[in-house]
Amino acid sequence: MSRVTSAEKIAAARAEGRPALIGYLPAGFPDVETSIEAAVALAENGVDVIEMGIPYSDPVMDGLVIQEATNHALANGFRVAQIFDIVRGITERTDAAVMVMTYWNPVLRLGVDEFARRFAEAGGAGLITPDLVPDEAAEWQAASEKYDLERVFLIAPSSTEARVKQTVAASSGFVYCVSLMGVTGARSEVSSAAQAVVDAAHAAGAANACVGLGVSRREHVTEIGGYADGVIVGTALVAALRDGGVPAVGRLAAELSGRA
Repeated sequence: MSRVTSAEKIAAARAEGRPALIGYLPAGFPDVETSIEAAVALAENGVDVIEMGIPYSDPVMDGLVIQEATNHALANGFRVAQIFDIVRGITERTDAAVMVMTYWNPVLRLGVDEFARRFAEAGGAGLITPDLVPDEAAEWQAASEKYDLERVFLIAPSSTEARVKQTVAASSGFVYCVSLMGVTGARSEVSSAAQAVVDAAHAAGAANACVGLGVSRREHVTEIGGYADGVIVGTALVAALRDGGVPAVGRLAAELSGRA
């Protein structure tokens, strides 16, 4: 299966004079089939890169809305191996790049090489790994190179210049720029630190720096798009899925992308 990468989708968006729109949803919420349909709705309404989160029992970076959604998926019996069926279900029906955001323990438990192989076979583009730092990622680096997968690491307002350079060098696809300290969640205003984090990533050589945490409205996308290569929306989309199902996800994606 030919795979679309996040780098390709970000480049295509840049050629259109806009930031790439990246949408997050938890895998298996509220159930496996609905999570696939919701992801397809994202792609059909202007989302360039789809980020599917693997539910995890100790989601230290996630806010309450995402925690509740992932707990629901786990209570329904979600298993890590189901992520490959979900990714395949999305890549077979859309031309979006499909990333997986995952804490590292689920990958270790399945086996890094095994996970990477099956993910690549399903058409996935790469992994976003919030609790894995580059200096502890040798096994993932080897597997990602073997199966031609993108590696997305995170930087934050607290990251030192040395850490930013190390993270940029280790990343491929894009660098995930956390715009504020704390957990995820929709907010009324974009953090003032967002541009500084993106600027630091670009200064360290990042081709693509994308901002996440706190984005919930079209004006946020427009504002961040003035300096970032991509805008990541999570909590707002998860809340839409929770409250209004797949149609609500499609409507919000259309608003965020400017298609509404």
